[in-house]
Amino acid sequence: MPTETITSNAPSAAAASRRRALVRIGAGVFGVGAANAWGASEPAARAAPDFTLRKLDGAPLRLQEQRGQVVLLNFWATWCGPCRQEMPLLNKLHEKYRASGFLLLGINVDDDPRNGAALATKLGLTFPVLFDTDKAVSQRYEVKTMPSTVVIDRDGRVRHLHRGYADGYVQEYEKQVRALLRE
Repeated sequence: MPTETITSNAPSAAAASRRRALVRIGAGVFGVGAANAWGASEPAARAAPDFTLRKLDGAPLRLQEQRGQVVLLNFWATWCGPCRQEMPLLNKLHEKYRASGFLLLGINVDDDPRNGAALATKLGLTFPVLFDTDKAVSQRYEVKTMPSTVVIDRDGRVRHLHRGYADGYVQEYEKQVRALLRE
């Protein structure tokens, strides 16, 4: 069953207000109902916005061409501490499920792609790292929080959305990915 998980790393009342606003903003892209601003509404499993971005090796990758696989998009930046913490765990997730029809795409939003490339190399990431230097894809996905993670089913529909990162999130991603791989 589709769900939406909205989280933030900041515990303040202002952060809670921003989270509610992010849910409302994300509703247009992800088809989230307005009944509950805390994410209790389910995404309507709308089509993930298509894009083409360059990989670390310079080759283009188009999302629509990944149909048939479960895809996890992780928007990240080198200046984001939680992103750096999450990356090695995402790499393990990618390694564990890539032979089963799962593709993890790390979308770096740094202005200078050399920064993202250097960190990806330093961390030994095995999943494709894409570069969104002009932020066009981030805007299409209404990314306002780093990291932001989107889980897309084999038919190219957004099924889960996570904003922010805290311990245990990758286990939640894994549960969602496993369920979609079984569908």
